[in-house]
Amino acid sequence: MYAVIETGGKQYRVQEGDILFVEKIDVEEGKEVNFDKVLLVSKEGDLTVGKPFVEGAKVEGSVVEQGKSKKIVVFKYKAKKNYRKKQGHRQPYTKVKIEKIVG
Repeated sequence: MYAVIETGGKQYRVQEGDILFVEKIDVEEGKEVNFDKVLLVSKEGDLTVGKPFVEGAKVEGSVVEQGKSKKIVVFKYKAKKNYRKKQGHRQPYTKVKIEKIVG
């Protein structure tokens, strides 16, 4: 059994027991989080597709960790104009463990 959910402007294919990194959600570690935007549910070969979401379906998970990913360097410059700008960025994420798919 699997489902396709939408969170943080992205879509994820999830199964029970999966651990995934999603865009930051304001939920404390150890608390439960529910994903109501379920686009598709597959159960034993039976496929249910929503228009745009499947009614009555939800995915339950728990927050494992809040963190930041590795730093990326953003470097801008213009040739021969003595313009250089170096900047770093660390994207925040939430690590979620999928507990149950209801639907």
